[in-house]
Amino acid sequence: MTIAAVRTGSPASLDNLLPTTIEDPGQPGPGQIRVRLAASSLNYHDFAVVTGMIPAAAGRIPMSDGAGTIEAVGDGVSQFKVGDLVVSTFFPEWLDGTPPATAFRGVPGDGIDGYAREAVVTPEHWFTRVPVGYNAAEAATLTCAGLTAWRALFVDDAIRPGSTVLVQGSGGVSIFALQFAKAAGATVIATSSSDDKLAKLQALGADYLINYKETPAWAMKALELTGGNGVDCVVEIGGAGTLDQSMMATRVGGHVALIGVLAGFAGPVQTALLMAKNLRVQGLTVGSRAQQLAMIAGIEAGGIKPVISDHFPLANLADAFRHQAANKHFGKIAVDI
Repeated sequence: MTIAAVRTGSPASLDNLLPTTIEDPGQPGPGQIRVRLAASSLNYHDFAVVTGMIPAAAGRIPMSDGAGTIEAVGDGVSQFKVGDLVVSTFFPEWLDGTPPATAFRGVPGDGIDGYAREAVVTPEHWFTRVPVGYNAAEAATLTCAGLTAWRALFVDDAIRPGSTVLVQGSGGVSIFALQFAKAAGATVIATSSSDDKLAKLQALGADYLINYKETPAWAMKALELTGGNGVDCVVEIGGAGTLDQSMMATRVGGHVALIGVLAGFAGPVQTALLMAKNLRVQGLTVGSRAQQLAMIAGIEAGGIKPVISDHFPLANLADAFRHQAANKHFGKIAVDI
């Protein structure tokens, strides 16, 4: 018996990202669950894998996000039952505390096969429950983008009512950060190169808007908007190309959550500015299972729903990535399995 899947080719490219069939994973053993996958969602990390920017084994099944319904449980499973809707974790073996040194070796869709397939059998702790009222596509947005934003604001920092947060662009992490920050009573400054997307960010609650094409020195505008003090936290998704401006926009003793590399993998850093402002610039990659469960509780308390602008079927996964690369989306792109 076989199931549908998508594998990377050799060399890795969108043209070589093709539908196929694989052997059905069978029934779960002790401590395992079988999940009928219904949805995934696109992240920049997934794009980097399928295009070869991040080296992965040829024939890898991509996608780090997966959500679906439990079809069977093995002996000893205590957290789930048949029929439960569940969502994957980015680091299956990072349950709590600090990340293990080996964490990246087991990231689904990267170090091991991911969720671009119809069914999986895994240990039960590889998945968590989903927020009450979520469907599979909504749940699949949480694994990477949702948890990354949650950790930036509430684990590595302490955003609270009255804090000021700056978010960059309108991708999944940035929109989740906007939603989480507003739910916590913070003020949000949003940047984008598109007035249309800025209007959508405003509709989601952004208090101040900066078009960084019209205002290239957007850090100075952020300082102006905060009375010269600077923001408490920047959700930095650009990387080296925008880090200096993020540091300039941040208050003395503030926090820059370094998440992405969209504007460069490496470059010079103004260390004098870093020291003069006593900044905390912290690189972070998603989070633990315990943090994911805390986020889910927070989502339920705040009534937050993810923003999904597009849906693609699994067989058209390469087209979904082309849509992502063209920057046509707002929020998340869902994959229906």
